[in-house]
Amino acid sequence: MILRIGIRREDEKLRERRTPLTPEQVRALAQNHAIEVCVQPSDIRIIPEQKFAEAGAKIVEDLSPCPIIFGLKEIPLDDLEPSKVYVFFSHVIKGQHHNMEMLKKLLELNCTLIDYERVTDDQERRLIFFGRHAGLAGMIETLWALGKRLSWEGIPNPFDKIRRAIGYPDLPTAKAKIAKAGRKLASRGLPESLAPIIFGFAGYGHVSQGAQEIFNLLPFQEIDPSEIDAITKGRERFTDVIYKVVFKEEHLVEPLNSNVQFELQDYYQHPEKYHSQFSSYLPHLTVLLNCIYWDERYPRLVTKRDVQHLYSQGNQPRLRVIGDISCDIEGAIECNVRFTTSENPIYVYEPFTGQTSDGWEGHGPVVLAVFNLPSELPLESSRDFGRVLLPFVPQLVGADFSVDFEHCQLPLAIKKAVIVYKGKLTPQYRYLEKYKIGVEDSRSRGFRDSRNHGKNFLRP
Repeated sequence: MILRIGIRREDEKLRERRTPLTPEQVRALAQNHAIEVCVQPSDIRIIPEQKFAEAGAKIVEDLSPCPIIFGLKEIPLDDLEPSKVYVFFSHVIKGQHHNMEMLKKLLELNCTLIDYERVTDDQERRLIFFGRHAGLAGMIETLWALGKRLSWEGIPNPFDKIRRAIGYPDLPTAKAKIAKAGRKLASRGLPESLAPIIFGFAGYGHVSQGAQEIFNLLPFQEIDPSEIDAITKGRERFTDVIYKVVFKEEHLVEPLNSNVQFELQDYYQHPEKYHSQFSSYLPHLTVLLNCIYWDERYPRLVTKRDVQHLYSQGNQPRLRVIGDISCDIEGAIECNVRFTTSENPIYVYEPFTGQTSDGWEGHGPVVLAVFNLPSELPLESSRDFGRVLLPFVPQLVGADFSVDFEHCQLPLAIKKAVIVYKGKLTPQYRYLEKYKIGVEDSRSRGFRDSRNHGKNFLRP
């Protein structure tokens, strides 16, 4: 029996250039596991199909001979085939209405759906992810946006030469240019009126670590959240460094009952017993990087009212840019009211009207809200993603999908990620039935995404 998998071509409308596996990883599957890989040709994939062919892959338009098909983004309905095992980011676990038709079709076609996002260890930590690269690209874009905003305000700054992430040929080049901006900051300093510049990072997981990896190329001093007020009110203004502060759960919320101390697991299990205290930090930040996973059970990080209050004080607030890397629309950052694209990544949110205008000019904070940031570093993110995916591929290929779900011998980490098995929702995901049933009239009812199934608040 031939062991075979397929790598599908991503939807060109999404301009998705990444691939789940690279030619080096395809070669490893063939040499070490005798797995044949079929690759659909693509005009936009960051790695040309010739490289895959040289690694032993078959370049074919028709993936129907492949029982298991790997992709990244949602698959168009017309491309779905009966009884296939599909592995991709489905974006259905919150009941996202725009993907319920796809989920319904997968069920009708007797397919199996495995979602990378749900492959987790016994502590529910994700094992296959692009989080670090979202952070890397998001930080580069945020620095670019800060440079543009300050230049528009007429403030000389060391960030004005930083390009967009997609403007660099690779990550090492981007890092070198940002390090150069850091040397300029250290030697020439900042205008005293701008100092101190404080970057706040909400979260400490993979996304935050990626963002900090870029930030740390600049001359900085890390401070505790408790020190922020003293830094901004201090008489001595250091102009040759910028400040970094990382916010954890205990900094963002506090118990409603003032006689109760914060307790992390209690917060995860009973978020309704807590309220946000982040508004006390917001006036001191120049840039906010949102790196947290959020759902509706939890308090928001920044509300529209917070932003309105901040910009009603008369003077220009310190806050210039919000890099919403996690990008939940009207979620943790409520003033993030719409997605942006890599071609047009930022807008200004007007605090008093709620209107937005593309670019960096205007009254209100600049908001970065690109929903597919890892695509801006397609080569590096593909290599790293394939590296963590590779060990799971032989396990998937070797599984017997003809038996019932209970007896399917998949590793637990993968089995937890099976949303649909042979045309039926698996027990863990049967809650999606109510969203699938309502798919026909969801738009007319003003359907909103359900965000009731995220367990991990600060570790995306």
